[in-house]
Amino acid sequence: MITAAVLLIGDELLSGRTQDLNLNYIANKLVERGIVLQECRVVPDIEEMIVEAVKALSTKNTYVFTTGGIGSTHDDITQASIAKAFDKPLITHSEALKLLEEYYGSHINDTRRRMARAAEGAILHAKMVFQIENVFVMAGIPTVMQGMLEAILPVLNHEDPILSVTVKAYVFENDLADELTTLQATVPDVSIGSYPFDEEGHIKGTNLVARSRDAKKLAIVKDQLQALVDEKMRSF
Repeated sequence: MITAAVLLIGDELLSGRTQDLNLNYIANKLVERGIVLQECRVVPDIEEMIVEAVKALSTKNTYVFTTGGIGSTHDDITQASIAKAFDKPLITHSEALKLLEEYYGSHINDTRRRMARAAEGAILHAKMVFQIENVFVMAGIPTVMQGMLEAILPVLNHEDPILSVTVKAYVFENDLADELTTLQATVPDVSIGSYPFDEEGHIKGTNLVARSRDAKKLAIVKDQLQALVDEKMRSF
């Protein structure tokens, strides 16, 4: 199984000043490629916390995607922190520097040159995405991050996409718990989740979501979920 983790970096996320839009986009793109997103962490712009998170996540997952902290200001410390996590020196990547100089031309300066820094041995992908070991380093600005992610998706290993189906039930989650537990035990290779939904500000029912790579099994489980809901509704 190919797994991934996302590391969102930035004081602004934890202070509430900025609402994250990146996790949802990354998760959807990974699902399309059959990559299982197992964990997401949010850390501030503090070196030791970034280092600890990168070490932990990169050890447990096939890929790690970071967002934020790669600009040229004083608090953009992601590249230096990731280099430290892998015990590598932070250097100026010659190919990245060349691209920056071509892009900025006469407007290049030392501040902008800082964006060419990366861990020694880092691989430079399109859109200025650096890869250090199994960690891909991307920007925090959603529109920029999306372009970066699209650029690296072709280089990732992938599996069959993870498919999902949803059955909408005007039944409370607790009223379905026992039956869902029983059904889940019969189909261990299909993941079944229940998620309450509200309408007009009040909880009205539960969305039953099944996920699998096997479309035929998924169709069978969908029918079983619908039958369960229909039977429960008749009992009320």
